[in-house]
Amino acid sequence: MTLILTAHGSADPRSAASAHELAHTIRRVRRGIDVRVAFCEQNSPNLRDVLACATPRPVVVPLLLADAYHARVDIPAMIRESGSTARQADVLGEDDRLIAVLRQRLTHAGVSRLDPDVGVVVTAVGSSRADANARTASVADCLVQHTNWTATVAFATGPHPTVAEAAEELRGRGAKRLVIAPWFLAHGKITDRVADFARAQGIPMAEPLGPHRLVAETVLDRFDDAIAAHAAA
Repeated sequence: MTLILTAHGSADPRSAASAHELAHTIRRVRRGIDVRVAFCEQNSPNLRDVLACATPRPVVVPLLLADAYHARVDIPAMIRESGSTARQADVLGEDDRLIAVLRQRLTHAGVSRLDPDVGVVVTAVGSSRADANARTASVADCLVQHTNWTATVAFATGPHPTVAEAAEELRGRGAKRLVIAPWFLAHGKITDRVADFARAQGIPMAEPLGPHRLVAETVLDRFDDAIAAHAAA
């Protein structure tokens, strides 16, 4: 079976590099699977080109956190245009394993789970779809479970609250030490803008999720679910 790990694509080379590192991790987690990397735009290879030379009925797994435009419009259109019989899996979403990675990134940034003075700004890309933003906002509530933190979501693009607004909200709720937790799979120009704000405000910022083993396991679950759904149809 072929798994086509499909990222949006970015002008920042770190984003594509992270996708390839994640593909390598997936291959190590499940040996024997044919894992290929594709992009919707800006990077090569393009998804259409990968679909053209893939084995029959590959599974396209969107390397996306939110079920928004790219997952609902871009990728399905590219599959149709290619004439492929590929199946599309669900996005990674607000999976508990990804939230565990985000919590780990904060721990690596020196944040104690027992510190009641910590306020976490979970920073993500916003969507024009309100339900997608609401699902992203749920990450903040899940993140603080089994910790003494307070948290809220901020959107680096699109809707409110902005990162600055979210920081003020947490201070108003009594947080004395703020930290930014990027709900991103990799670094890029957007996370750089957030990092610039963080440095200017003296707020530490954790690393993105990256090519972590738990991210790879989440991708493989989406792959397995897509195959199982097809078998049951």
